[in-house]
Amino acid sequence: MRAIAVIPARWQSSRFPGKPLADLNGRIIIRHVYEKVVASDIFAEVIVATDDERIRQAVEEFGGKVEMTRTDHRSGTDRVAEVCRRHEFDIVVNVQGDEPMIATQPLKDLVKAFENKEVMVASLMNRLTDDIDNHNQVKVVIDNNGNALYFSRAAIPFERDNEQTAKYWGHIGVYAFRKEMLETFVKLPESKLEKLEKLEQLRLLENGYKIRMIATEYQGKGIDTPEDLEQLMKYMKRRG
Repeated sequence: MRAIAVIPARWQSSRFPGKPLADLNGRIIIRHVYEKVVASDIFAEVIVATDDERIRQAVEEFGGKVEMTRTDHRSGTDRVAEVCRRHEFDIVVNVQGDEPMIATQPLKDLVKAFENKEVMVASLMNRLTDDIDNHNQVKVVIDNNGNALYFSRAAIPFERDNEQTAKYWGHIGVYAFRKEMLETFVKLPESKLEKLEKLEQLRLLENGYKIRMIATEYQGKGIDTPEDLEQLMKYMKRRG
């Protein structure tokens, strides 16, 4: 089973323009992500996918592999799919370019899920103890087989009787696809729930496809805003 990793990275961001090239303790964010994915020693290839010349140049300067894409993609997944059409693989992992703390074990667990031939798409989740009402923290509920039932920015499940027995799972936006499933996904039209929640994975659920969720201890330290970057720098300093 040949697995590759593609890291989509764009300059334009309403909340944090130029985020991939922001400094994080002496290295740019995209370099942190790239080097951690390479160091996992899981993937036959690791590629940054971008539509911005500044990002391309920066990746090449630190010795990373990068490919240019069109500028009109709706999402990072569409950008990943364009790059994937140039490569041979069985499984591709889409590692977000703003996950500088990504670790080896969750990536291994994600790829291992595809030993089950029924799995076509997989993603990561972790146990939430706080941030449950934070709309930037996406939540997921799963069925008895570990497949996603729904993703939401709202706190799900809603505990009506307030007995504080509900368990909450946070979604970590790292996805893995079989080759044929990736192409199927990007050809589907944007769905109603996807538009409402601004969560592209809902497109798959609305069209009847399953997403296998893999539990991980990895907490996910994605960066959406300059404030997130500041908090992560403090976190890294505490850890030494």
